[in-house]
Amino acid sequence: MWQYVKRYAHFAFIAALFMGGEVLMDLIQPGLMRRIVDDGVLGLNNNGVGNLELVWRLGIQMIGMVLIGCCFGSLNNVFVNMTSQNMGNDLRKDMFRKIMTFSFPQIDAFGAGSLITRITNDVTQVERLIAQFVRGMVRTVLMTIGSLYFMFTLSPDFAFIVLGALPFIIGAMYFALRKLNPLFTLQQEKLDVVNDMLQEDISAIRIIKACVRETYEKFRFGKANDDLIKTQLKVLLTLAFLNPLVNMVMNLSVAAILWYGARDVMEGAASPGSIMAAITYTTQLLMGIMMLMMLFQNISRGFISWKRLATVLHLEPEIQDGKFENKDCSDVSVLSFENADIAGQRSENTTKIINAQGRIEFVNVSFTYPGSQKPVLENINLTINPGETIAIMGSTGSGKTTLINLIPRFYDVTEGSVRIDGVDVRDYKVSALRRKIAIALQKSELFSTSIKENIAWGRRDSGETKTETETTCDSKTGTAITDKTKTGTASPDKSRGNGSQPDEAKLTESDAHPNTAADADIERAARIAQAHEFIAPLEQGYDTVVAERGMSLSGGQKQRIALARAVLKESPIMIFDDATSALDLKTEANFYNELAKTSPNSTKIIVAQRIASVRRANRILILENGEIVAEGTHKELLKSCAIYQDIYQSQVGDIAQHENATQTENANTTQSKASTTGKEADASAKGGERA
Repeated sequence: MWQYVKRYAHFAFIAALFMGGEVLMDLIQPGLMRRIVDDGVLGLNNNGVGNLELVWRLGIQMIGMVLIGCCFGSLNNVFVNMTSQNMGNDLRKDMFRKIMTFSFPQIDAFGAGSLITRITNDVTQVERLIAQFVRGMVRTVLMTIGSLYFMFTLSPDFAFIVLGALPFIIGAMYFALRKLNPLFTLQQEKLDVVNDMLQEDISAIRIIKACVRETYEKFRFGKANDDLIKTQLKVLLTLAFLNPLVNMVMNLSVAAILWYGARDVMEGAASPGSIMAAITYTTQLLMGIMMLMMLFQNISRGFISWKRLATVLHLEPEIQDGKFENKDCSDVSVLSFENADIAGQRSENTTKIINAQGRIEFVNVSFTYPGSQKPVLENINLTINPGETIAIMGSTGSGKTTLINLIPRFYDVTEGSVRIDGVDVRDYKVSALRRKIAIALQKSELFSTSIKENIAWGRRDSGETKTETETTCDSKTGTAITDKTKTGTASPDKSRGNGSQPDEAKLTESDAHPNTAADADIERAARIAQAHEFIAPLEQGYDTVVAERGMSLSGGQKQRIALARAVLKESPIMIFDDATSALDLKTEANFYNELAKTSPNSTKIIVAQRIASVRRANRILILENGEIVAEGTHKELLKSCAIYQDIYQSQVGDIAQHENATQTENANTTQSKASTTGKEADASAKGGERA
């Protein structure tokens, strides 16, 4: 925690100084009150004659000190809030950055609700910890020391009475906090459960209503909320017994001072003003201890929240960056010799195939999900060449999605290696690896912003046309070869170093904004994805704001926007994980035809359930129980693979419809070209006649 506090330690120090000034003003006033009573009212030092002028003068001084104390207190609050709020701001940002680096299993282990609780409620508790420590602890310590000092100057007996009460108060606080600490931890865990359930039910509200399960969910949420309330009540009940006990000790101390002071006054050993000052100091001291008691419970809760935050902040991401960024050959030589594992060199012969863009290799790949004993994938060996279109089919649970999730390192292989352009994916910098891959999923994730920004999400262009430098490696010598012939719109990431991860401290607002792609490129991607036809008629067109999670769009519309986002990224590898399942066959056929024309050099991987979606792929893989059981073209699999034959027989009607759609599209294209050619010939003939 100190690393966050020390950033704003100067604010905390200034706040402590102002608090010291406020406490000093409070400590001086009982002494002035004693003089008003003894000298101004009773005239004990003036033969019993009061001094009204002294009363006025000291009264005005007290008012002035109150005003000065108020100013000090206000300034203290300002700097305390600057300390705690800035620290909370840094904590939230660091928590979010850390969560963004976690792998899927790590996020699943915490749970979305728990992470939300930590980044909101727990950070707030830490803010309170800092604020109350800087303000309350400083005030309590100074007030305790100051009150005891002034009480000793008045009468040591009064000070010893108060000191005799302190052990009872401290003992009561100790036993209360021992009981409260586990309850605070349990309370935060119960809050995690409530937030988890709340998030789950809000996300699934449509299915809850469709299945008429509102009553069941109300009961389930009510039970979780009741558990939280029971824990909170235990905390409050403990405090309910503690407060009266401390009040009783405090009042007994005041009564003892009054009894002892009255005897001294009668004996002439003390003045009435001294008794009043002692009672005021005692009240200030014991009120400070009461505040300390409240502080300790909040500080205790704050430290528990900090431990929960530290668990996240100190957790190392499972997916670690490699060194390779594909920007020069020095990285390659390092990888080729340093990053070898037991099975062999992970990045063997890297320098020989850097020129290939989009080559994917699975070498003896096996994968088991964390916490599971059964492998999902076993001994996968597969090579996908640049520009090739590969389709993956198989029954539910056969490992199709798991297989493609290994390519962008959403998960790391359990055994073997996955290589892109000859480099093990674990050797890439994660950002550089994922820039090479465009992904569209079956569940289309859209953001609450415009359609334009949703499409441009995966691509950031600076808008400046400049010469790009492409570096490859000579396969024989391993030296760098620089190609400066490519020009176009450059990405700000590339301008930083050919795709390297930008320094977060140097990020500007334009860097953080996703929608910097040209409007023409966005529209072109939308046309390829067959999305332009429904976007254009909208009142605000591409500037139409999408509702939360895309609820204002149909399933097919959301998928087409997601497809456009993948197309716009123009990556050498494109993955479509059942990304056209909500499209009709004609729209799907049009999309894949356009994609083949516009991105012929990109490696495409299509995961689908419909043969109509994959039949034109260069190769089709059949997965069964985590293994590749068949591989070939559509015609080859129809002859040799029983699984593919069964799927084909169940989808004959869809395939026929797909073929008709494709033929119609081709006929329309041919007719359009013929019409254009005819018009050009007529125009040429008319021109000749005029001549």
